[in-house]
Amino acid sequence: MSENRPLLRVVRGTPADDELAALAAVIAAAASAGESRSEPPRRRSRWADRTANLRQPMQPGPGAWRASALPR
Repeated sequence: MSENRPLLRVVRGTPADDELAALAAVIAAAASAGESRSEPPRRRSRWADRTANLRQPMQPGPGAWRASALPR
């Protein structure tokens, strides 16, 4: 048995037609945006991540030369 239930229901107040149309457009856009991605996002390899090239200034101190080559 198929039940015809409305997608939206106004609980309080009397919204104008253009307000209801705007709300329906936002809900439809949000629903279609979630379905556009069929596969999960790929994880980027740490070797391919270019943010490692943007390192912070080196800190002087014991072992600083060794720590300068380590990934953060």
